[in-house]
Amino acid sequence: MNKDRNLDQNFWNERYLLNETGWDLGQISPPLKAYIDQLSDKNLRVLIPGCGNSYEAEYLLEHGFTDITVIDIAPALVDRLKSKFRANQNIKIILGDFFTHKAEYDLVLEQTFFCALNPELRKSYVEAMSGLLARDGKLAGVLFNREFETQGPPFGGTDTEYLALFGDGFKFKIFEPCYNSFSKRADSELFIILEKK
Repeated sequence: MNKDRNLDQNFWNERYLLNETGWDLGQISPPLKAYIDQLSDKNLRVLIPGCGNSYEAEYLLEHGFTDITVIDIAPALVDRLKSKFRANQNIKIILGDFFTHKAEYDLVLEQTFFCALNPELRKSYVEAMSGLLARDGKLAGVLFNREFETQGPPFGGTDTEYLALFGDGFKFKIFEPCYNSFSKRADSELFIILEKK
């Protein structure tokens, strides 16, 4: 991809309209499934930014979670999700920009959103994430621990970069190579649980 290409609403909306969604696993990410399975508080306020087809949200709903918000910038996708979840009162579906979203959450699940953003936005991502999390709130999920040969998205990164990026605002509860990645992502992900300071 041309590095000058604007990763804006039109870009992402077109991906869904053309079904060019190579990042879509077609199922919940195994590391996030394992993480959700050990959560006992079903009333956690959960946000999934850049939610895509929202397999994680669907799994949360199936397992009794009651306060889920998903946000994405692509209108075509959001319309599909509103139709899919129209009978469920436990999920809020927002067409919008993560960076201007205002609310408070106990948990944010990260699955392919961070790597889809222009790396120039990573500091803003950390600031926005801190602003959205309640005291002791957690950011949990996966980040790529590799660089890609071609210009993204996805955009890669390294553990060293993430330690510096998140270090000021977050405590690193878990930050380790992911042992249960989806097969195509094996040996290329970190599993993180970062707690807001």
